[in-house]
Amino acid sequence: MNVAHEPGELEPAERAVAIGTFDGVHRGHRAVLETAAASGLRSTVVTFDPHPRKVLGYDVQLLSTLERRLELFAETGVDEALVVRFTPELSRLEPEEFVRGVLDPLGARAVFAGEGFRFGAGRRGSLETLRRLGLEVHAVPLVEGVSSSTIRELLRKGDVRAAAGLLGRPAEIEGVVVTGDRRGGTLGFPTANVSPEPDLLVPGYGIYAGEARGHRIALSVGVNPHYGGSERRVEAFLLDFEGDLYGQRLRLELWERLRDERAFASEDELVRQIAEDVAATRRATRPA
Repeated sequence: MNVAHEPGELEPAERAVAIGTFDGVHRGHRAVLETAAASGLRSTVVTFDPHPRKVLGYDVQLLSTLERRLELFAETGVDEALVVRFTPELSRLEPEEFVRGVLDPLGARAVFAGEGFRFGAGRRGSLETLRRLGLEVHAVPLVEGVSSSTIRELLRKGDVRAAAGLLGRPAEIEGVVVTGDRRGGTLGFPTANVSPEPDLLVPGYGIYAGEARGHRIALSVGVNPHYGGSERRVEAFLLDFEGDLYGQRLRLELWERLRDERAFASEDELVRQIAEDVAATRRATRPA
């Protein structure tokens, strides 16, 4: 999939344009993207970075990095992506100005968006605005119960199974492996200490089963209460893995929440519980 940051970077063509931020690329987003990809025109997704709500002063915890968003776009079959830098100046454009400045230079003939899509200063633009400006508009029905805000709420509660049902894939944590306390190795379960991307949502504290780099993982998200910790850590034990991961980027799939984190009466009790977590991780199944 070709990725551009200005309309002029793409060769001239009549285009089917799917437009939206598409954070997380959940099932509702995929419906829009796949409909555009099947239109017969060259399909282009127009997305925004940073997240518009963040630029407008709201606190937004993201479901995916831009890099991951683009990978998920490519999986839907769209031909191209135009990443529009969202700025305060862009937010103040009237809907007609946005169409003249972005969609017209892109060669947009048809626009695909979810029902209720709004754009432009004060969210004054709608699908009807696009029709009035001469574009062919396709309103893609919403997928009932599926929204980025609902998925965020489920993940904050640690309900990764339900979140996966709305995403259409497992929830993920992405980040770089950094130096930790190296305590896991002394217990027989060496972990990768992952520093998540700053704006990404990290699910609620607990112990999870999942996968990374083709290996199942027993994952701890929390403060390590057994050792009196106070700083959030994301620590993954990769089953049947040997090697050095420091400085490398890991994408952690979360399949199932196993239990709460807690302190133990002794280190031996902690080690026994970790062994049980590892056994549960081997039995865990990836969300369909």
